[in-house]
Amino acid sequence: MDSFIETTPFFSNEHRSLASRVAEFAEREIEVRAGDDEGDADEALRGYVMLLAENGFLRYAVPEPGQSFDLRAFCIIRENLSYSSSLADLAFVLQGLGTYAISVAATEHVRDFWLARARNGQAIAAFALTEPDAGSDVASLKTVAQREDDTYVINGRKRFISNAGVADFYTVFARTGTREDGRAELSAFIVSARMPGFSVAEKTEMIAPHPIGELEFKDCRVPAEDMIGNQGDGLRLSLQTLDLFRASVGAAACGMARRALDESLLHAKSREQFGKPLSGHQLIQEKLADMATELDAARLLVYRAAYLKDAGAATSTREASEAKLFATEAAGRIVDQSVQIHGGTGLVRGTVVERLYREVRALRIYEGTSEIQKLVIANQLLKE
Repeated sequence: MDSFIETTPFFSNEHRSLASRVAEFAEREIEVRAGDDEGDADEALRGYVMLLAENGFLRYAVPEPGQSFDLRAFCIIRENLSYSSSLADLAFVLQGLGTYAISVAATEHVRDFWLARARNGQAIAAFALTEPDAGSDVASLKTVAQREDDTYVINGRKRFISNAGVADFYTVFARTGTREDGRAELSAFIVSARMPGFSVAEKTEMIAPHPIGELEFKDCRVPAEDMIGNQGDGLRLSLQTLDLFRASVGAAACGMARRALDESLLHAKSREQFGKPLSGHQLIQEKLADMATELDAARLLVYRAAYLKDAGAATSTREASEAKLFATEAAGRIVDQSVQIHGGTGLVRGTVVERLYREVRALRIYEGTSEIQKLVIANQLLKE
């Protein structure tokens, strides 16, 4: 474990113990499997879910009823998993992202059934919000859910849904009416992958291993009791979920950036050019200094946001957006510099830094693009 967790004031002794435990777990169990991520990503993700459940880490993504969500612990785990495998990190975060709305708003018996299965690794979760014509503008969703007796009939299509085809159940957002201002009234539903009328329309190939695809709903009948919260709660629940998990995307970025820096240090010390190690050249030293400074700044922003959320701050929206914005942008620069330090080796398919170069790019887009984060930050500033 690096010294950051030990030397910064955001953490309890329990967090420090967790950081040590998850770092050892990642080195022992994840690192040896990461090379297989480029093969069958669906199967690899299922394996990671079971591995995380068996070692007790999914309880930090899906807390027991009555237990608060420990965002610092969640970020610590994401950072350490993404250091070794972004697919293992995805397996972890989707269990939380796909169940959080259920945990805060579903009826008790429905909530307990799905959360217990997700926590034990018996069911894989997904979060189905984005559509072909609705990304950053959540309120423009076109998927429709119409009430018929004791069911809701869902019709529509979702796009770029992580865990599509792997998940056993999906938290799905659909419009159930129109508000007075003309915008969509959104509601949230639990949809089992076995539900008639539900299908995975297409699997999408990404630049890095990532189970993702398009979902289709054709007269998919969902019991009314599987609505999460009340009709019209969907927009609030979706934004509440994204607001909580946003800082953790920065934590994943920090894990990738930390791995890129470590790989760069090792290479710079061992690779000789012009009669001395790369680390002896001042331009390489400048790159390493910039990388380390940006990484420290990113981690401080991420764990400040997580600490404020855990401490019960009235709002940490701006801090969470700052953390995601800076950490993901910084990680992109750090990984890019790592490839530069490695030279031609950094371009070889399958090397660690080449893999990181492909994996880090998505972080600046999902769960709110960098551009959206700037709008959120500015909006919060103008409110103050």
